[in-house]
Amino acid sequence: MKVTEQIAASNKTIISLEILPPTKGKSIESIFNHVDPLMEFKPSFVNVTYHRAEQVYKKRPDGTFERVEIRKRPGTVGICAALMTKYNVEAVPHLICGGFSKEETENALIDLHFLGIKNVLALRGDAAANEKVFVPHPQGHKYAEDLVRQITTLNAGHYMEEDIMDGVKTDFCIGVAGYPEKHFEAPNLDTDIMHLKNKIDIGANYVTTQMFFDNEHYFNYLDRCRAHNVHVPIVPGLKPLTNRNQLTSIPRFFNVEIPIELCNEMAKAKTPAACDQVGKEWLLHQCRDLLKRGVPMLHFYTLSKPDVIYGVLKELF
Repeated sequence: MKVTEQIAASNKTIISLEILPPTKGKSIESIFNHVDPLMEFKPSFVNVTYHRAEQVYKKRPDGTFERVEIRKRPGTVGICAALMTKYNVEAVPHLICGGFSKEETENALIDLHFLGIKNVLALRGDAAANEKVFVPHPQGHKYAEDLVRQITTLNAGHYMEEDIMDGVKTDFCIGVAGYPEKHFEAPNLDTDIMHLKNKIDIGANYVTTQMFFDNEHYFNYLDRCRAHNVHVPIVPGLKPLTNRNQLTSIPRFFNVEIPIELCNEMAKAKTPAACDQVGKEWLLHQCRDLLKRGVPMLHFYTLSKPDVIYGVLKELF
């Protein structure tokens, strides 16, 4: 079932999860161990992130260096298939612009369609580790809206090869990212929302937000999106803050503000367990407020802290 259909069909707030593929060399069991406890709460779908290849230099025997591509977290499509088979849950693979040609993207979409996957999240993706700014693949997309356009074109049965006259129409529900505190590259929030509206007008069906730690950022964003005639579901993305290093790393990497109250509580925590408890209590407070104010869905970035998410969900449901 499509994400938008699940939201429309439910008379209560539904939940979803987001996970990382394991690093190369690890078993799929690491994913199952991560997800197993959380399935108790019947998530409507599970997002699986996609990661571009990295350029690294390996030393040859003669002392020179060779540049090679390494994908540290492969397996997104396979993980989606495994989740659907094992848990009978909808899987939502991320698709990114960075590091992929348009043809590779089309082939990935064909694979996903063959697997019966109904939903995708279309993202530009981050700059490569060795680049200061995002550089697209020479035959790829520069912006997420171009990726959205390719997906909607395939939904209409139009393929890159012009001699395919009666191509099968795909039927992907397309999610895109939203930034309650604006994307770090945007000059202001209104410009950022204008770009979001472009993606909706092209064919995106719903929005999942970047993490936030102050719910007023989300509701302000929701109001401003509606004022710009963005009327698709806007799903709040939530993440627990669970260590002191995140007080500086999250604002730096994600352009996200951390409230002073949360900073003060985290500063008092003296052990990893105490930090986890601070993060859990703050996230629980956020969720209760969001539920009280009638959000249609809670989307959890589980990453390496499924136990904290489990504790929150146990108290909520």
